[in-house]
Amino acid sequence: MITSSAPVARLHPLETLEFTNSYARLGPAFHSPVAPTPLSDPHLISFNADLAGQLGLDPAAAGRPGFLAWLNGEHRLPGSEPVAMLYAGHQFGHYVPQLGDGRAIILGEICTDHGERWELQSKGAGPTPYSRNGDGRAVLRSTLREYLCSEAMHALGVPTTRALCMAGSNEEVYRERIERGALLLRAAPSHVRFGSFEVFYYRNQFPQLQQLADYVITHHYPQLQQADNPCLALYQEVVERTARLLAQWQLIGFAHGVMNTDNMSILGLTLDYGPFGFMDTYDPGFVCNHSDHAGRYAFDRQPDIGLWNLSCLGQALLPLLDENAEAAAELATAQFERYREIFTAHYEAGLRAKLGLQTAGTHDLELAQEFLALLADDGRDHTLSFRRLAMFDSGDNADNRELRDQFINREAFDAWSARYRDRLRRENSDDAVRRAAMNRVNPRYILRNYLAQQAIEQAEAGDYSELERLLQILRRPFDEQPEHAAYAAEPPDWSRSITLSCSS
Repeated sequence: MITSSAPVARLHPLETLEFTNSYARLGPAFHSPVAPTPLSDPHLISFNADLAGQLGLDPAAAGRPGFLAWLNGEHRLPGSEPVAMLYAGHQFGHYVPQLGDGRAIILGEICTDHGERWELQSKGAGPTPYSRNGDGRAVLRSTLREYLCSEAMHALGVPTTRALCMAGSNEEVYRERIERGALLLRAAPSHVRFGSFEVFYYRNQFPQLQQLADYVITHHYPQLQQADNPCLALYQEVVERTARLLAQWQLIGFAHGVMNTDNMSILGLTLDYGPFGFMDTYDPGFVCNHSDHAGRYAFDRQPDIGLWNLSCLGQALLPLLDENAEAAAELATAQFERYREIFTAHYEAGLRAKLGLQTAGTHDLELAQEFLALLADDGRDHTLSFRRLAMFDSGDNADNRELRDQFINREAFDAWSARYRDRLRRENSDDAVRRAAMNRVNPRYILRNYLAQQAIEQAEAGDYSELERLLQILRRPFDEQPEHAAYAAEPPDWSRSITLSCSS
């Protein structure tokens, strides 16, 4: 099915889009040329007309036979030059010297009429030289989850890769069980990741390391070209974007699940959706990945892991920061405190906004943390609790019974609400204005795992209507949407039995 989108200027048929592949120009040290392996008897499941318009692609292209043939790798458009990227990475804290795109192939990139650069990557397109004896395929289950979540994150205002479309087939793919094969056409300005730099650092291939840094700066951070130390400026920019991204994840209750350095974007995007999870019940130690036995990537550890990953990137960039090794190390480590400051500033500002506070107060972080502690102690839902808090009545005689009755420890809530009321009054807060502001930052709808699971089960039976319904709901996460109120309800008890692993 094709989702609707408002028309934009200069929409092109697929055949007239100007494809190139600047990453392929870097040379064979950075990638391997590889042709996609077509899925048998594919069919288009969903097409993102909104993103198509941004790319300058006429959404009508999705209905033409040539589109599916191109998506499936049966024919190539001029200039596309498919390649699989080489990279390494630290996985669960341990360095793996060679990884790379094991089931993804960059088909090419589009430069839009507005000067935007979009790299299109087919995920599930068959084996590559980096598949490590894998089949290079993706299954319907994981493809649908990434498709839904990347669009949900985009609607929430979180930097992310996106997906233009997904296709399915009856081709059998084995994971924990036999599943149906699928394709995802992922789009991002770049899929370069921290591990892309690590591979050349640990191989002592410093000319290639410099070449990659120059490429990223030229194509994605051109404003840094005139800096006194462009590579240091690049690192500073990545530190800032990563700190801001992690703050956004924490504010919406999103756990990535596999924050390996090969899953960290050099552009500060949410990259590689696997066993992710939005928290239902607020639990600081929430681990969404069943494979993460030690809880390395637990929700409350994500900000520290972000810094740890940045230290790995900093290590890889040392030869480019300064000829003197000690001076280079000082330049890199000086950014660690800057990461903490940027993360803290954005996280605290976000918490104030979630509480509806318009000004900065000395004890605002403490007030927010006390509310989070209430949610944790009482097992309250993270998303719904902040959304409901917008209805708090700051009047003298208000008892806020509806809010109060949600908590087991009502005395603790009463004590907190008294402090909250005092704080609102200190800035002369208007309840109606505050409610509107809170509802613009506290979503009503998120992609809960049970919602994704229901869509998966229907899709595996050949019914994609729930997928399309969820897409429409998640693209308006802050709107009330009373006709879809059931999607904003407390999750059912059976949802607790859902487990996700690195193969999800």
